[in-house]
Amino acid sequence: MNKRKGIAAILVSVMVLALLAGCAKKFDASGYTKSILDLYYKGETEQYVKLTQTTKEKAEEQYTQNLDQMVEELSEWELSDELMEKFRGFLADLNKNVKYTVGEAKEDKDGNFTVDVTVEPIMNLTDAVDVYVERYEEYTQKLMEDVENGAKIPTEEEILNDEIELYYNVLRESLDSGVKYGDAETVTMHVEKNSDNKYEIPQEDFKALEALTMSTDFN
Repeated sequence: MNKRKGIAAILVSVMVLALLAGCAKKFDASGYTKSILDLYYKGETEQYVKLTQTTKEKAEEQYTQNLDQMVEELSEWELSDELMEKFRGFLADLNKNVKYTVGEAKEDKDGNFTVDVTVEPIMNLTDAVDVYVERYEEYTQKLMEDVENGAKIPTEEEILNDEIELYYNVLRESLDSGVKYGDAETVTMHVEKNSDNKYEIPQEDFKALEALTMSTDFN
């Protein structure tokens, strides 16, 4: 099922977060970076609210919007509402298991910072493929037998929904049985002041980090 590659890419879609303001003299770049990751992945708002002077309600809204965006990407497959909701719960649980360690910030002469973030990638998405392939073969075999015995041929939409639900079940079982992590890798995040004297982390840094959080190598 080549479509699983597209879905796996959605599972690690890039985070979208607003710019955060900080005081140049007492700015905690390491804490700032961790607060963004904690909000995005874990839904933890306390430090995000403290460091950005936003409200808890707005922080929770930001977390929900990011999760909604990931789920919305799945809408192209025209899945049932029930299956979409299942994936929403799975994505939330998957993100909460992302493992990262935020290092100390290093400041340069211009008042900008670099922060090393060490990530241990979740391997479950890759490891579940063999199980999926086996079950998919069983599914297609039964489908052919049922049709040969007079059962109605399902529509392409019904087959796609069955395939993706099968993939969801394999992923859910894999995650519930225990998270597996790969070898740690490190990404350097740049925390820099923009023209408005607000600190921000370039989107390409988030992309680099996201690429390491979960292994989706199906080759």
